[in-house]
Amino acid sequence: MIPYVRQFDFTYGHRDQVSPLIQRVIADNPGPFTFTGTGTYIVGRDMPGASVAVIDPGPEDEAHLHALLRAVKGRSVSHILVTHTHRDHAPLSRALAEAVGGAPILAARPHGPTVHASDAIDQASMDEDDDADFKADVIVTDGQRIEGDGWTIEAMATPGHASNHMAFVLRDENALFSGDHVMGWSTTVVAPPDGDMTAYMGSLERVLARGFSTIWPTHGPAITQVAPFLKAYRDHRLEREAQICARLAAGDATIAQMVPALYAAVDQRLWPAASLSVLSHLIKLVQEGRAVAAPGPTMAARYALTAD
Repeated sequence: MIPYVRQFDFTYGHRDQVSPLIQRVIADNPGPFTFTGTGTYIVGRDMPGASVAVIDPGPEDEAHLHALLRAVKGRSVSHILVTHTHRDHAPLSRALAEAVGGAPILAARPHGPTVHASDAIDQASMDEDDDADFKADVIVTDGQRIEGDGWTIEAMATPGHASNHMAFVLRDENALFSGDHVMGWSTTVVAPPDGDMTAYMGSLERVLARGFSTIWPTHGPAITQVAPFLKAYRDHRLEREAQICARLAAGDATIAQMVPALYAAVDQRLWPAASLSVLSHLIKLVQEGRAVAAPGPTMAARYALTAD
């Protein structure tokens, strides 16, 4: 079982000091994919004139913008970092940059041409959709360092949830701002075509190998028992893969047949997203030669295990 972390105290729009170098302001955009809302992090010393970095400004929300401006008042914003371009993380970046005097927006390379999860499941737009208008001022690459007054951040590529997902390491506190790659309150949606389960599992192993002391997800509270949590997170994915293989062995041939059995205990509002995660597992199984898909690995395809 994953030792989820779901309880924490906060007030929307209020700046909380959560570590010596980290403050957090949570946007009032709760939902089935955002938990209590988007947590925007401010990295730097809480002293007049200090330079700070802002991570994941969040959705286009006037109240949240004003809350962030209050939170950084008296300090200079030197960088705005975006873990990925989903619309609960990125859209407020430009308005914030303009409001603080033109701080550069940093993010990974642009995503591929098709990333909308809702397109694949033929449902209304959801928080996992991409912000099509987002444009970074600076493209960051894996291992690149960003520095300010008393802090150093390292970019860490973590593709999987999105192909352009970039986590950020606060080297001064051995902490990781994980975006949506790892979330304490829930597992992460891995939604094809842009989401990739093989890449996701590789990124998870890479994060585990770093030995972080704390993980700060964009949604929910900090993860402090990092190694046990990540191992449970990994084991859950492997168990889900085994369950999908068991459903195939039992005769299920479509994702629509599998999801009600696999996610019987999960809020049905999340079943469309769960369908995408099942698809990502099946794509991985097909790539590994452990399953076949007719006509190809898509949401509507028919699947079967390969013969031994």
